[in-house]
This record gives sequence, C-alpha cells and structure tokens, in this order.
Amino acid sequence: MKINLSPTTKFENRHNGPSPEDISMMLEKIGASSMEELIDQTIPKSIQMNRPLDLPAAKSEAAFLKEFKALASKNKIFKSFIGLGYYDTIVPGVILRNVLENPGWYTAYTPYQAEIAQGRLEALINYQTTVMELTGMEMANASLLDEATAAAEAMTMLHASKPREKKNANKFFVDEKIFPQTKDLLITRSTPIGIELHIAPLSELDLTDSDLFGVLIQYPNIDGEAIDHAALVAAAKENHVMTAFATDLLALTLLTPPGEMGADVVVGTSQRFGVPMGFGGPHAAFFATKEAFKRQVPGRIIGVSVDRDGNKAYRMALQTREQHIKREKATSNICTAQVLLAVMAGFYAVYHGPKGLKEIASRTHGLAQLTAKALAKLGFEQENKSYFDTIKIKVNDVEQSKIQAFALSAEMNFRYEPGAIFLSFDEAKTLEDAIAVVEIFAMSTNQKVDLDWNALTADLDINLPQGLARTSDFLTHPVFNQFHAEHEMLRYIKRLENKDLSLVHSMISLGSCTMKLNATAEMIPVTWPEFGQLHPFCPQDQAAGYYEMFQNLRNWLTEITGFADTSLQPNSGAQGEYAGLMVIRAYHQSRGDHHRNIALIPTSAHGTNPASAVMAGMKVVLVKCDEKGNIDVTDLKEKAEAHSSNLACLMVTYPSTHGVFEEAIREICQIIHDNGGQVYMDGANMNAQVGLTSPGLIGADVCHLNLHKTFCIPHGGGGPGMGPISVAKQLVPFLPSNPVVKTGGTQAIHAISAAPFGSASILPISYAYIAMMGGDGLTNATRLAILNANYIKYRLESHYPILYTGKGGRAAHEMILDCRAFKEVGVEVEDIAKRLMDYGFHAPTVSFPVAGTLMVEPTESETVSELDRFCDAMIAIRAEIQEIYDGEADKENNVLKNAPHTAGLALADTWEFPYSRTKAVYPLPYVKGNKFWPTVRRIDSAYGDRNLICSCIPVEEYASEVAE
Repeated sequence: MKINLSPTTKFENRHNGPSPEDISMMLEKIGASSMEELIDQTIPKSIQMNRPLDLPAAKSEAAFLKEFKALASKNKIFKSFIGLGYYDTIVPGVILRNVLENPGWYTAYTPYQAEIAQGRLEALINYQTTVMELTGMEMANASLLDEATAAAEAMTMLHASKPREKKNANKFFVDEKIFPQTKDLLITRSTPIGIELHIAPLSELDLTDSDLFGVLIQYPNIDGEAIDHAALVAAAKENHVMTAFATDLLALTLLTPPGEMGADVVVGTSQRFGVPMGFGGPHAAFFATKEAFKRQVPGRIIGVSVDRDGNKAYRMALQTREQHIKREKATSNICTAQVLLAVMAGFYAVYHGPKGLKEIASRTHGLAQLTAKALAKLGFEQENKSYFDTIKIKVNDVEQSKIQAFALSAEMNFRYEPGAIFLSFDEAKTLEDAIAVVEIFAMSTNQKVDLDWNALTADLDINLPQGLARTSDFLTHPVFNQFHAEHEMLRYIKRLENKDLSLVHSMISLGSCTMKLNATAEMIPVTWPEFGQLHPFCPQDQAAGYYEMFQNLRNWLTEITGFADTSLQPNSGAQGEYAGLMVIRAYHQSRGDHHRNIALIPTSAHGTNPASAVMAGMKVVLVKCDEKGNIDVTDLKEKAEAHSSNLACLMVTYPSTHGVFEEAIREICQIIHDNGGQVYMDGANMNAQVGLTSPGLIGADVCHLNLHKTFCIPHGGGGPGMGPISVAKQLVPFLPSNPVVKTGGTQAIHAISAAPFGSASILPISYAYIAMMGGDGLTNATRLAILNANYIKYRLESHYPILYTGKGGRAAHEMILDCRAFKEVGVEVEDIAKRLMDYGFHAPTVSFPVAGTLMVEPTESETVSELDRFCDAMIAIRAEIQEIYDGEADKENNVLKNAPHTAGLALADTWEFPYSRTKAVYPLPYVKGNKFWPTVRRIDSAYGDRNLICSCIPVEEYASEVAE
C-alpha cells in the first residue's frame, strides 16, 4: 500500500453518519438509483441551486483550531470595570468541566419528556429557588434570554394583567437611570403594540396619573446607587400601579430584595453567577413575580408533581399557559430559554451556598468601598450615597481624558460619561486591581500614591442604611448547604446528569428540532478566555477577533441563504422571527405604508409565528392547508387580494412543518409580492435546504436561521440558541441596532437583544461547523438528512401511516407518523412516547403540527445502525399495540400504558403486571447491552398544575430522597 503523507480525514466524514456503503444500501432500499435522483424526487427542480455554495474550502479539525486560535488571539483581554449588567466572574472548575464542557448536559433537549429529564429539571428548580429567595418573590420561571428581554416581558405581562381600575391605562414609566440596552429594547417592544413609554427621572413620576399602569426601576441604578423604594412601591399600590424592578442577584445578598419592598415583578441576569461575559452572552435572565401572575408568566416554569407511585417528580408546569401555544392571543413569543446557563448559575449557588455568596458580595462591595476611600484621599469625589459594586467618580474633561489614556495603557476598561467615571467591581477583581485603579487616577493629577492600605482595608464595613440592608435569610434549603466540597459537588452534578437522556445515549429524532452532532472541535473554542472574558461594550479594537469572525459568518450565512446581508443579533429563533417582522414593518413604514399590518400565516405554522406577528403590531389572518398538508394556494390568493391594501407579509416555513417541499412555493411568494407584501421564511427546516436551494432562490425576503439546529449549536436542555436573520437587499437598511455599539443598517430598527451580537460566545460553534464542512460538505449533509429521513420512512411506512409526502412520494428531512387510529384500542401518542423510553430513546415531536402524531427528524449525523435501532423500537411498539388489537394484551394494563418502567419497579419483590419484567425493561436484545433507566414512572401533570410548587421540595421530603 502506498503511503499518503497528506491528511485524509475530512471533518465531513466525522459529522455525517452514513458511510458510502450505507448510502448505497439506503438508496437501493428506498428505490432511488442515485442521490441526485432522490433530490430531484424531493425538491422541485425549479428551485434547485445550479451552482455550488461559494464558501472557503473545508478545513480539517486540527487546521481549523490552529487558525481559529490565531483569530481569537486578536481579542485583547482587558480588566473590565464597565458594568452595565456584565461582570467578570470565576466559573468554578467543577462546573466548567462537568456542565459547560460536558455533552451529557449540553446535548439534551427541552425537558418535555420529564421522566428522562429529572436531572436538569432539579437543577432548574435550584435555579428558580435561588432567584425566588434572593429577589423575595413567590415564584420564578426557568430563565429568559437576557435582562433587557426580561424587562420587556415584564412590561407586556403587566400591561396584560392590569387591574380593573386601570383597564384603559396605557402608560409605562421607566426610570431614566436604567441600562441603555434595556431602554432600547423597551422602545422596540412597546412601539408596535401601542404602549406609551415614558422615560424620565423618578422625580417626575406621577403615580396619580390615571393612564399609568406600571413602573420599571433599576436597583441599584445605572450609576450604581442603591435607593430604598419601599415608599414609592407602597404609593404605587395605593394608586393601582404595578412595579417592576431590574436588579442584580449578587447585590441582593446584601441589599433588601425588591419583593420585600412589595414589587410585582423582578427581572435581571444571573450572568455573574459563574457564567462568562462572552461578549454579551449567552446568559440566563431571570423573571420572578407573585403567584397571582402564574398564568401570565412568560417562558417555562419548572414545578414539582408526583409520578404514578406517588414519588416526587419534576416537570414543566402550567404548559398550557405558555405564550407561544396561545398563538395570535399571545403577549410573548418566548419559546426557548437559557437552560444550560441557568443550570450553571443554579449550581454556582449550590456550590457557594448562602455564606459563600455573601462573602463574594462583601468582597466585591469592599473593593468598591476601598477604591472610593482611596480616591477621596487623592481629592476625587465619589457621588453615590449608597452603592453595592459601582462607584461614580466626579471628574472634569481633562482628568477624564488622561485617566482613560492611562487606564488603556494598563489594560483596564472604565465606563466614561460626561463629568464622571464609573467603576464596577466584581468577583474576579483583587486588592491589587483596586490599588492599580487608584494609581491610574493619581497619575492623571501628577500625584504619588502614599496610602496606608492596611489601615484602609481594616476600616471596611458594610454600612448600608436601614431599609437597604438585607435582614432576611436566603438559600436555607439543604441543597445549598451541603455540596461545598468539590468531591460532593462533582458527585451531585454527576448524579443529576445520569438521570437525563441526551445525544450521548441515543439519537433524538425530534421533528423540527434538528438534533444533530455538536462536534467536540466546534465546542472547544467556547471556553477559550479570548471569547469568554470580553465585555460586549469594550472598545472595538479590543475585539478584532470577534469582529473578523462576525464578518466572515455574516458573509457565509448570506451566501447560504441567497440574500444580501445578515444580522447576528437575535438570540433565539423566536427573536429571529420577531426581528424579521420588525424589519418588514420598518420597510413598509419607510415607504409611507404605515397601514400595512396584515400577516398571513398558514394554520400549520409553529405557535411562535402568530405570537411574533402580534408582538410586531400585526393582525393575523390564517391561511388554510389542503388535505396533502400544503398551503391552499386558492385560499392564500383570495386572502392576499382581499387584504392587498394592508398586506404586510406572509410567514411560511419551508420545507413545510409537514415535512414536504411544496411545489407551489414560488407562486406563493409571487402572490404576496403582487399584493404589496413581503415574505418571511421561518428557517426551522433550513437543514433540508443548505446547498440545494435557498430562501432567496425561492423568493422570500427575510429568513431567520436557527443556529442551534442547522448550524450545530447544541440545544443545552432548552437553550441557548441563536436566531440571526438574513435579508434581501431592500431590507438591509433596517437591520437592528444597539444603543452602545454601532450595528445594523442605515435606518436600523431599535435593539432586538440586549447585546449587539446576541449570544456572541457561541457563534464560534456555527463558524467552526461551516469552516470545517465547506460548501460541498454542507450540501452533502443536507442530502444525507433527506436520505436518512426517507430511509426511516421506508422502514416504518408499512407499520405507521405517513401523513404527508411530496409530489414524488418523498419526505423532506422529516416525516409525520399518524398514530390517531390507535385510540381505537385506547393507545394515545403519549403512550408511545413513554414506551420509547424503555427502549432507550427520546420520543419524536409529539402532536405537532398535527395532534395525535409523531414527527420524526433523524438528521445527517446518525449512522444506519442507529436509524435501525430506532426503527426496530418503533416496529416493536407497533407490535405491542397489535397485541391489544388482537386481545392478547389488556386495554388498560399493558406495557404502553404502564411505561416507562423504572429499575425500582423492575427490581421490586412483587410484580403484578400481566407481562414479564424482561418485556417491560429489555424489550429488544440491544437494550440489555446499553440500558438507560428512567428514574421516575409516568408523571401526573394535572397534579403538578393543581398544586404548583416551583422551588426546592420541602426539607423533610428532600432528606428522605437523599437517604434513599
């Protein structure tokens, strides 16, 4: 054999599951002579690309990481004192290695199947408890996207929850001393839905204004000053005005929590609880409120329920109140959250406990206090009366200019405003850093620092005035007080991880979710300090590596979508939808068409589509689908023409949510354009398009991309995600801006996310994927996603009806299995989902887009052997259903109705079921060699909703669980 000295391993061959031999076999089985024939039978010829993607050649993993390290080195890590909601933090190594860098945590899906998600559900309960107790509120959700988004959600929730006395009120007052990114996003959200935003000093607040329904206060405020607002809140209550606070969890270990002042909603970010700044994200925002608002809370709430044996179990509570399910009646489009980051923040609270958190907060406050005292001795005035971590130093223009120059030379970033310099301290700052800051100020006035630092540090104390100093205990539950040794913490994290099924165990074939490989080489750069330790508002020249990556990624995504430009700002798919619609809205308004507010949406669309449209100030008109699952073109044409003078857009998913490439898509787009509208394409199914067709080629005007689906960012158990938008030429001027860092077009809309580039620190994942795959690799991945789906269709179609196929009889990259007929023998689709757990699989998407069905999407990353294991399981379950039809199994007492079966159940002394233990837990031979055990039996959802508990279970029950 000749020796080849050139590297031969392509990343494409690691990412894509099927081998060449597997591909040949699958093509033969499905009756296609070649991959080209399969694609021609699946995608209409008229919209297929006739050229390859114009992307850089694919790089090997080693070559990419070497080159990307050089790019990352262009980012300069300065010590940040900027604050504004982003602070340096120390990520405990036990959490960094065992959560953030652990695929057992980051490849899991949103915990809809609670029986195989008990670990992260408990971790989220810990997070919710942390938020509730630090804020002093009655309940909290399991995270939102960022602090600014959470503040906007608070505004809209309060607007939708106005008391009878304020039913016509429409004004929301915002303290002017709020973070600029929050202010800008409030403008974005309030304008299209007609809320009157009044941003002014608190001194101008008139609580007797009959049109005022709510107030938002930053606590501590943007200057760093902490003010007792108890009297203001009490006066607001007397006038039926609701109050919301944006606050800081670490500060609340020392400051009186807003809940004790009477606040209605408390929001903020948990970033400084062990989550890197990451140039803006991702971070878990929090949203805490009163139980009276439990059915209006946006996002997910984790609650405590019981399983079939009465054991405590966790689940997502009150799911029917989730806003995106309410479609056009929604007040929010929040679908995903920031689960992985919430898990990290919760573990941070567990690891440090109340004492540790208070020590970190005290040290942070002490450094600020020490610096203020030292600067006072140099003649600088500190203007905040009471503060936690941020001091405001009065300076003149000359002093400020000198200080800035010296600070940059010392590789430090301060925050500069006219007449003042702000210094925000954090967990990562040291006494040496404080001394260095003082020396910089001294140099600006030609002074020599000659201070007795020992005397100054000995004189530090927490001297907050009465009313501001926290007196209440927090985090008293045992979970926050027993895992402080690393060994114990490691075992606790591992114990929870072992309860959850993720991609490390088996394929997760969730339709419309694209659970593909999250390659290790893609993940490695995420925890490099060059990406993690940059503040999003640092000077641009310090983030040259980031900006180079942004530009390349924008260019690549623009090429892939066939559009003119891309914005990387939206930090979730739903926010991408909203951004796309707001850009369309701005385009129409720039042409004087303020009246264009009708959004046509197919009945098959994901619930976030109509929710996003309503948030963008549009009225939803539903378009029918025909019996084949396609958009009813006749109905679309009639409605487009009927609303021609007011038509804003069509929202369309392609291929459709039914898993079909609709033949009439170009005609559909043309109908909208002919009637003055724009076409928004939901990018949820982009994994079936890349390299074969594109939104631009199809005729769309804007598309959002789920980077956490098509472009390999992991789902993280329910977030993070990224939802950038790509747009046609006419929409480029309206791409979103940021109030601190210039982004967007020449007529940019206001911010969509808090940070200028959304969750910037996870963009390296998608960047790596595209760079290592290259254009040909990406195209081949799309082909294989379609092939794998059609192979599953071939194997299952004689056992389960396939609900929709395209003109050529093919599925796109996913298909719908119709399970509705099984109701004849009492089998619900949920029973199949739970039974799959016994076979070691997470269920496909349940009852979307059609109730009583399963939507299956295998992705390109699964091998034939894994596809076969899944198909074998589905076929075996169909045989178990047949046993009920044939009278061999009881209608109520059978393996499906009793699924899932736990180890405790299987090992019990008594076995009272009419089938064997082996059939219950080892239903196929392969299961014995790699058994995943659900840790609870089927959970009672109704019980959990009737008895809502969204914090750690009572101490007595917790103690007994630990003992077991």
